[in-house]
Amino acid sequence: MADLRLLLVDDEVEFLEPMAARLTRRNVSCVTAGSGEEALKLLVAGHFDCAVVDVKMPGIDGLELLRRMRWNHPDVPVVLLTGHASIELGVQGMELGAFDYLMKPVDLDELLDTVRRAVQQPTMRPGRDNA
Repeated sequence: MADLRLLLVDDEVEFLEPMAARLTRRNVSCVTAGSGEEALKLLVAGHFDCAVVDVKMPGIDGLELLRRMRWNHPDVPVVLLTGHASIELGVQGMELGAFDYLMKPVDLDELLDTVRRAVQQPTMRPGRDNA
């Protein structure tokens, strides 16, 4: 996964920084954003192979960020994270086009496996029949 460029979005610094460091040690190029607004700016400025996005954030939350990404950056798969044990939000995210969702605290190997599968999936674009 050395060539993988990952966008990690979470408002909790105590999660974001250690997870980014752990991903970097696994040879994943990891760019972090502390908010949905910051993530949108980073998406415009650069290319990412996948985004890992926390669902619960102030301002632009994970589901709204996902909606905007599906519209403006449809080729970037999104994996949602939630620490709130809400199956409803995960299902809603999947309906909006998320590749998958994982519960916090997330196991690093499980996260990497999910990201790997997301990156390898065929590109899904809104309004296209991909069957």
